[in-house]
Amino acid sequence: MKRLIALMALLGTLTACSAPAEPAATEQKETPAAEESVTAEPPASLDDKATFSAAAPEKLTYSVTLETLEDTSEAGDGTVLIHRTYTLPVISVETADGTAVTEASTPAETEALTVAQTFNDQFRAWAASDGADEMAAGAEEDRAFRAESGLEWHPYELELDCSLYQTEELISVQAEYYSYTGGAHPNTVLLAWNYDLTTGQFLTPEQLAADGQAFSEAVRAELLRQSQKTAADNDMAPEEYFWSNYEEILAGWSSYAVSFDETGMTVGFSPFELAAYAAGPQIYHLPYETFAGYLSIHGLAMLGLAAAEK
Repeated sequence: MKRLIALMALLGTLTACSAPAEPAATEQKETPAAEESVTAEPPASLDDKATFSAAAPEKLTYSVTLETLEDTSEAGDGTVLIHRTYTLPVISVETADGTAVTEASTPAETEALTVAQTFNDQFRAWAASDGADEMAAGAEEDRAFRAESGLEWHPYELELDCSLYQTEELISVQAEYYSYTGGAHPNTVLLAWNYDLTTGQFLTPEQLAADGQAFSEAVRAELLRQSQKTAADNDMAPEEYFWSNYEEILAGWSSYAVSFDETGMTVGFSPFELAAYAAGPQIYHLPYETFAGYLSIHGLAMLGLAAAEK
């Protein structure tokens, strides 16, 4: 019996060993989702044309104001010989926030300060060359003569009054110089300066025109028309009211006191330049519409005019 049980156990064991093994469960791997396609751009080489954002240019502005120069020359006893009062235009350079630039830290500031200095030096030189020192010696002699003659003494007076007109590219200075130096009457001289802020140079009116000669001739014709009207209003012939060669003088108008403002151009002749002292200064005003058509694009921009106004 025991032998039978052992035999059966052996057969069972052999059966289990010969049965095919049950396959192991296969691990199901999740199919990964398709990744988003990204195309990497190759790095730019030196041969590639790359666009770089340039820094905005430094914004600088010019501000022109009038500063007063006032002083006196005195005799040894303290008597005033000359009293001088000048209002002189002065340019300063400012940054966009209004900070004054006094020392340059960039090339743009260096250039702007040079433009300002050229302008300011012109008026400092004018004031320094007015001959006040020589006049003081003459004033002292005149004072002594009047004291001996029992005549009243009046100190000499020198005055300069300026008015300003400015656009982004131009400063125009109109001035009247008054002097009393002991003569029969005081003298008045009309002056003007026009300054190009883009070049740092003083300019003549013809430089604003596309054709300087045509512009000059058109202005001369308008001055002639106005002067003839002035003479007629005084019931005189032009050759009687003005100097006999008045037409020739008018032809050289740009060498006299020419200035600009928001309404047009003014041409001024001092007493004695175009007519006798009694006639006073001769001042002509030309609205922009009378000559804008002769101006160049640059000239229009200088004067703050739009091209459509031609």
